[in-house]
Amino acid sequence: MPLFTIRTPSGWGLGEIPDLIPFCRWAARAGFAVVNLLPVNEVTGGETSPYSAATAFALDPAYLGLDACEDFAAVGGQAALAASERAQLDHLAQSPNVDWEGVRGLKQRSLALAFAHFRQHEWGTGSTRAAELAQFAAQQSGWLDDYVLFRALHDRQPAGWQQWPEPLRRRDKVALEHAGHMLGDTLLYLRWCQWLLDGQWRQARAAARSCGVALMGDLPFVVSGDSADVWSHQGDFHLDRRVGTPPDAFSQDGQDWGLPVFNWQAMGEGQFAWMRARAARAASLYSLYRVDHVIGLYRTYYRTASNDAGFTPATETEQLRLGETVLGLFHDSGEVVAEDLGLVPDFLRHSLSALGIPGYRVLRWERDGEVYRDPATWPELSVATTGTHDIETNAEWWDALTVQGRTAAGLVPGLGGVDAQAPFSPRVRDALLAVVYNAPSDLAIIPIQDALGSRARINVPGTVGPGNWTYRLPDNVGDLESDHATTGRLAALARNSGRETVGRETGASPGRL
Repeated sequence: MPLFTIRTPSGWGLGEIPDLIPFCRWAARAGFAVVNLLPVNEVTGGETSPYSAATAFALDPAYLGLDACEDFAAVGGQAALAASERAQLDHLAQSPNVDWEGVRGLKQRSLALAFAHFRQHEWGTGSTRAAELAQFAAQQSGWLDDYVLFRALHDRQPAGWQQWPEPLRRRDKVALEHAGHMLGDTLLYLRWCQWLLDGQWRQARAAARSCGVALMGDLPFVVSGDSADVWSHQGDFHLDRRVGTPPDAFSQDGQDWGLPVFNWQAMGEGQFAWMRARAARAASLYSLYRVDHVIGLYRTYYRTASNDAGFTPATETEQLRLGETVLGLFHDSGEVVAEDLGLVPDFLRHSLSALGIPGYRVLRWERDGEVYRDPATWPELSVATTGTHDIETNAEWWDALTVQGRTAAGLVPGLGGVDAQAPFSPRVRDALLAVVYNAPSDLAIIPIQDALGSRARINVPGTVGPGNWTYRLPDNVGDLESDHATTGRLAALARNSGRETVGRETGASPGRL
């Protein structure tokens, strides 16, 4: 689920980091040992997709819990807002979907109030908290310095960095030093935001761990071309190429994602330093994480302006060597799972298995023609699931099936008692979940909508609109905690399938989860 999905009675229109604490408390009671979040890295420029981040390292300030911020409380908290802003806050809290523009605007104004207090009363006096911020900035300087300078420059020059003046575009040392001097206050503000986010994240992760829940992350395949990472590591990317997918049965022309292509040769010559840093950052935030579009780490399909296209590297031998090297970096830093869905070469799952990295088994796609594979035959080294954030919910999928299709699904052991003529119902909901829970896979992950039996979508690929990346739970997290029927139903599924409700830390594997 996305973090922004969590709803609270007094929230700012989206789920925030502190909201993970009550949510994980409910998750533990409902039998879950892992909460898998979509990416939480900062996005800019009106973007809402968490997979188009402007940084692979910084957290999005939209997720900062202002009501839990000491500096915001010091200026009066919500009482310090103008009457019109308090009215806007009430509207955002009640909104059925996330109003990203409204949330970001209100939070930015509120953060400015809180930062002004910190700068005067903490930073200006050399307080203990000022020293803590300085220590954080020093420890995280490897990514933080480039990020804050990029963000500060981008605020002044909204165009993408490739349209900036030449000295800034090419990172001339004198130009960067001058910009840093001129933008010093903004750089301090951006460091302060990341410091607060880091503190809230670590508090939430510790609280989750205390109730037996591990936080799981999601690493997008690549970052936006207009990002701090591409600007500061230009040699690691082919800026004249764009990531995409080749033509297939679903798309005659393939797909063009408009994202930059990794320069694998340059990365290798640099010992994959950026990838190593990214893996270390992920391991510092999560107990385990999902590597998105993992085939792209073996081979990347690219396009150029002149319509040249192909894979890099070109041969299977090179692809295997590259993928296993890069995945080895991630696997060495923590526990990972690989998103290996879609049209992928036969060698991929063999390679993942050899590395000891589980791939995905999605119930509706695990079939030979119209015959579903028995989930009891899925390998232990796998992630069992009903779906992903990009596909229809169980409810939508089931009701869209023909009677023939439902009959075929009903032949899966465990679904035999489901009436193929019947539309989606609580009985169908629970039967579909039970089949996945009972698979031998070490890890089972259930999209939040499928756990609740909802039809709401997080994203509809290939479309742009207010319905994408704005989904909020219909009920507050407090309502979930008091919904004993739902909590008990889900807990029974975990208990009856033998999945343990204990969190696991990196490197540990305490049974089926």
